[in-house]
Amino acid sequence: MNAPPAHGGDASARLAALLAALRDPAVRDLAWLLFSPDLLRAQRDAPLAEPWESPHEVDACVAWLASLDREPLPLHRALAASRSTRLGRYAEALLGSLLRDGPGATLVAAHLPLRCAGRTLGECDFLVETSGGRRLHWELAVKCYLCVDGGGGRLSDFVGPNLRDRFDRKRAHLVDHQLRLSARDEFALLGLPGPWHAQMFVKGWLFYRARGADVTWPAPAELARCHPRGWWVTHDDWPAFADTHRAAGWSVLPRLDWLAPRRLDAAVARSDAAWTPPGVALPAAPDALFDRIAGAGEPVMVAAFVADDDGYRELSRGFIVPNDWPSRARAFACG
Repeated sequence: MNAPPAHGGDASARLAALLAALRDPAVRDLAWLLFSPDLLRAQRDAPLAEPWESPHEVDACVAWLASLDREPLPLHRALAASRSTRLGRYAEALLGSLLRDGPGATLVAAHLPLRCAGRTLGECDFLVETSGGRRLHWELAVKCYLCVDGGGGRLSDFVGPNLRDRFDRKRAHLVDHQLRLSARDEFALLGLPGPWHAQMFVKGWLFYRARGADVTWPAPAELARCHPRGWWVTHDDWPAFADTHRAAGWSVLPRLDWLAPRRLDAAVARSDAAWTPPGVALPAAPDALFDRIAGAGEPVMVAAFVADDDGYRELSRGFIVPNDWPSRARAFACG
């Protein structure tokens, strides 16, 4: 199995090859979390996480993922113990499993609260030590944002599907608060000798309105150029959009299935599984899928699947949003 590089123009193709070689859904999610492109680019005030110190460590991790895919029970047990029901907590449980059991950086502490005079100032997601002795403070975030129709190239134009979160606010919280926790005087009192280097670990997907053409406005300077992308359409636009896809069928994606592109592989049966993902239903025709979600008042993520020799694989993913959602999203982006 060829190792994907930490960076590089062919990273997407190598990630696809890695995911194609893995079958267990949780192992695929972990591989995607580690090797998918970042959503944000590195800036002076916002350095990106550096999981690997050498190509050898990358190769070792890929070999470890292949071994874990053959015997995923340890990962399943860790996920079951975490009782993850939220996407962010699920991602934290995946990354924690690597730091405890995999090659490369090792875990020093996770979810470490920082308090002052009985008040919680925040929580450090992960403190890790690399094989070379560097001490890193990672803040992990996994986000899915939709770009508001007609956006002006600002990070505030990327909003959460339920309109309770915006990318500019999330980045500001990470940079101005979370990354600074390990530099506070209160952190020094914990007795964890440093220095600690704070880094962002921000993964996810950004979704653009389906138009049949690329976005023409300049992308926000903070965004990484090669971030994972999807689409969104309104209820009214869905039938015509679905007709443009040569898909074997469509399925709703439960929230814990929002990381790696999904596979539906009937040949994989894990009788020893201590944990199973929510599960994607077998693909249905576009009208049957729409009948299931027509009454939804909020966006619903769906995926198009194509048939292959092993079952079905994801072709693309996106959100179907209520017809009034774009106007509400524009107001939220400007608020």
